[in-house]
Amino acid sequence: MRAFIFPGQGSQSVGMGLALTQASTVAREVFQEVDDALGQNLFKLMCEGPEDQLMLTANAQPAIMANAIATLRVLEREGGVSLVDKCDFVAGHSLGEYSALCAAGALDLATTARLLRLRGEAMQAAVPVGIGAMAALLGADIDKAQGLADAAAEGEICTVANDNDPGQVVISGHKAAIDRAIALTKEHGIKRGILLPVSAPFHCPLMQPAADAMAKALADALLQAPLVPLYANVTAAPVADANMIRSLLVEQVTGRVRWRESVIAMAAAGVHHFVEFGGKVLGPMVKRSAAGEVEVVSLVNIDDIEALLKGL
Repeated sequence: MRAFIFPGQGSQSVGMGLALTQASTVAREVFQEVDDALGQNLFKLMCEGPEDQLMLTANAQPAIMANAIATLRVLEREGGVSLVDKCDFVAGHSLGEYSALCAAGALDLATTARLLRLRGEAMQAAVPVGIGAMAALLGADIDKAQGLADAAAEGEICTVANDNDPGQVVISGHKAAIDRAIALTKEHGIKRGILLPVSAPFHCPLMQPAADAMAKALADALLQAPLVPLYANVTAAPVADANMIRSLLVEQVTGRVRWRESVIAMAAAGVHHFVEFGGKVLGPMVKRSAAGEVEVVSLVNIDDIEALLKGL
């Protein structure tokens, strides 16, 4: 069995997608459709920067999605591959869930781009700059991370945001609480805590205003049942009902990204082949999380796509 997986924020970089468009008109069409939907030359920003503008959440989220979907479309149209024939499940890390749903036909590309633009803007606006923060805990499992977060909170928000793999957990919340957590890492048997260069504390209760905004937007969006089930971030379980997916996407804004558990669940369901689209971030997490032997392929350029086609 095979899962198609889609990366989240942090996988963006200046120059992303350029080589793919030089090799494929299909990729160029995807980026143009996203530009048209947003009324912005996002692809120019992706190709040329400046980096600080691409890093803005409202730009990074649709850019990462567009790059992933462009990679998928090249595989499908030029490689003659059908997602339904070659894929049993889809999953995405945080914003990658929207990419996964677009890939599986639950959302059209233009709607996905507009939702992610709104999501990025709403998440940025939810908490004033400097009030919140996030930190990566290296050498921390979920129990150690939770214990640290509880100890550092002191009445403020400090919670596990991303359970990425057995050795990397991300915490999120008030800046002072995150600073306390970093100072306490050694006491909790954690190797190191690193403050992340993000502009807002994602996936924690401070994001409730953004969740409210997404609830309204998703209620008005055309969202259909995906062609294959989605492993949802907040449940680490497959879902195919459109209304349930709407609810989970709202919950995801403030909830934990249970990526490690999702990978374990997919592997337990029989998935042994994972294909990552538009990045090389999730592959290592999958290998560290899945029990037993799994094959992970990351597709970024046309050579990667051609190599995969030989094995499908």
